[in-house]
Amino acid sequence: MNLKAIDEIKGFMPPNEGIALMNWAKKFSNIGQILEIGTYCGKSSIYLSIGAKNNNKNVYTIDHHRGSEEHQLNEEYFDEEIYDKTKNVINTLPLFIKNINKFKITNIIPIVADSAKVSSNWSLKLGMVFIDGGHSYDSANTDYISWESHIAKKGALVIHDIFENPDDGGQAPYEIYKKALNNGFVLYERIETIACLIKS
Repeated sequence: MNLKAIDEIKGFMPPNEGIALMNWAKKFSNIGQILEIGTYCGKSSIYLSIGAKNNNKNVYTIDHHRGSEEHQLNEEYFDEEIYDKTKNVINTLPLFIKNINKFKITNIIPIVADSAKVSSNWSLKLGMVFIDGGHSYDSANTDYISWESHIAKKGALVIHDIFENPDDGGQAPYEIYKKALNNGFVLYERIETIACLIKS
């Protein structure tokens, strides 16, 4: 697959971080399935799917597809292309499905629902959980506490948009990153703002 073509997909995943995500998915899908929280238009999902395919594993994506706080009308990352004017809501699902089909991806299973509600009924062993959903503290923390127990031993927790300096970005991902380290996760690798931690 042409990795450069993935970078043309709407999203916030730089190529070097996307390739790291792909490599981690390849490694940790040997342990179990892959789960992504926060899909947007599918750029990171496709990187994950390429890695998981090496071990014949699926990528389960969880997103309500109504955008995060910063994507809403009049907010910093509002994008008219994903705004449904007929219903006055953000809707990233059509573009997400379009991108999956464009790249002929067969191992992505979209779940359009609330992350915490899905977690309460989840039973599959997960080799890797990627948290990149809402960036408020409540959203990020809920994703962390809802899913960290579903990660298999020696599996991975990946967190995106980690900024130590508040001037560089929101602090919620950094806060759950520190929380995971305090709870016994061990840093495996970090590439700029994305970090992979292993469950001990």
